[in-house]
Amino acid sequence: MAFSPEERQRYARHLDLPGFGGHGQEKLRAGRVLVVGCGGLGSPALYYLAAAGIGRLGLMDSDRVDISNLQRQILHATPDIGRPKTDSAVARLRTLNPHVQLSAHNERLTAENARELFAPYDLILDATDNYASKYLINDVCVAMGKPFVHAGISAFCGQILTVRPGQSACLRCVFPVPPPAPAPEAPAHAGPLGPIPGVIGSLQALEAVKFLSGVGALLTGTLLTYDGLEAEFTPVHAHRNPACPACGTGAQPKE
Repeated sequence: MAFSPEERQRYARHLDLPGFGGHGQEKLRAGRVLVVGCGGLGSPALYYLAAAGIGRLGLMDSDRVDISNLQRQILHATPDIGRPKTDSAVARLRTLNPHVQLSAHNERLTAENARELFAPYDLILDATDNYASKYLINDVCVAMGKPFVHAGISAFCGQILTVRPGQSACLRCVFPVPPPAPAPEAPAHAGPLGPIPGVIGSLQALEAVKFLSGVGALLTGTLLTYDGLEAEFTPVHAHRNPACPACGTGAQPKE
């Protein structure tokens, strides 16, 4: 399907970009991406994916906007306080690009609903803020053979890894088990510094654009870490682990 005159103006920088052009933009328009989490990581990722013209964007989050979110979660604004994050996000993204189909999932990701929610999408972006969800996304995507982009942030740092199940290292290949949960009486850790999720979430959007368009090299087999205080990116080789509990040769299929 040809681009409308308005779309040709909107995506002019992509359409004129050598090595990308109309072929790349058509692939974005046909693409389907689910972003799990509409907070610090999800905000920049969703903004850039909607702006880029991804055909269908899924937004999943069960939380409501809190005033403490606004220091980093740029998809939301002061009038959105108390509003479901998916509602706030959809409203904002519709004003950005009306050509993108938006599907809101105002629910918490669980082992029971993950497969059904992931099935319609080409790629999953892990923009969650807790280890339980990150490892659930990893295990379900590996079991389904569904590509996904892992990301995490803490204080002044972040990391990102793209996973093609069966072809590249998964999260459990690098970190076999999640860190222990903090004790209930443990003090809460402050952070992250506001722009840190902006950096990592933007990289997630870039990985999604490259994955859908087929342009460039993905962060498969490489865990890219970022130290915001030192302004340093460090690539760490991530090899598939034959003994990985999720994707190794002896791994049991997840139900």
